[in-house]
Amino acid sequence: MPHIIEIHDLSMKELDVFVRLTGAQLRSRLEPEQGIFIAESPTVIDVALKAGCQPLSLLTDRRLLHGTVEALLPRLGDIPVYVAEETVLRELTGFALTRGALCAMRRPMLPTVEDICRGARRIAVLENITDSTNIGAVFRSAAAFAIDAVLITPSCCDPLCRRALRVSMGTVLQIPFTRIGDTAADWPTDGLRRLHAMGFTTCAMALSDDSISIDDPRLLREERLAIILGTEGDGLSGSTVAACDYTVKIPMSHSVDSLNVAAAGAVAFWQLTRPTNG
Repeated sequence: MPHIIEIHDLSMKELDVFVRLTGAQLRSRLEPEQGIFIAESPTVIDVALKAGCQPLSLLTDRRLLHGTVEALLPRLGDIPVYVAEETVLRELTGFALTRGALCAMRRPMLPTVEDICRGARRIAVLENITDSTNIGAVFRSAAAFAIDAVLITPSCCDPLCRRALRVSMGTVLQIPFTRIGDTAADWPTDGLRRLHAMGFTTCAMALSDDSISIDDPRLLREERLAIILGTEGDGLSGSTVAACDYTVKIPMSHSVDSLNVAAAGAVAFWQLTRPTNG
């Protein structure tokens, strides 16, 4: 069982992981095997444990230790569980711990692009999406509509950052994902080449003179399809659109010209994963 530790000293070094380390420090880019992510809320912690993630320590409000957090304790091993009154935690974190708990967990090692795409029929590729809320929402839709894997370009927000994980309800940990390339220079030319080499037809979600409708029957007939979504505001880069096999639009009414990337992703994933009779 976990070791319960009362928090009295807010400067405890053991609490740095929850409130004083930056996202980059948690990721530990130079030593990825030492990287950490923070799972926020009992729901996300539960999903992470089911996904096989290794818990390291837990921070929780005393009132919840025998409430929503209680069922998690037998599954955490002998990790330290830091407990304090709400007023102490508010001073420590700067906000009310309304989600009940924060759990520091070892980051899983990312697989290769080829490994997670092996056998996949429908994948999502996220180009330079920097908003963590959008990243979390896209992953939740990808999981809901049976996308086989998600690839993120090197300039994308970290899907394991606290907000993205929370918005996704932990589904970031339920769907295979990895980065396609190590630096910004690896996308789009090299990344699209890798997708084509694996047999994927590439589908750029963008508005252009030659865009086809998302309900075009040719798309459902594609054996392997990579659905590529662009960053907030600017959308996909021109070079990405030009190099893709299809440019695809979602028909809209009332002169609306675009959707938020998370909403567009949900529509695209639902439509392009539907079964077809050929």
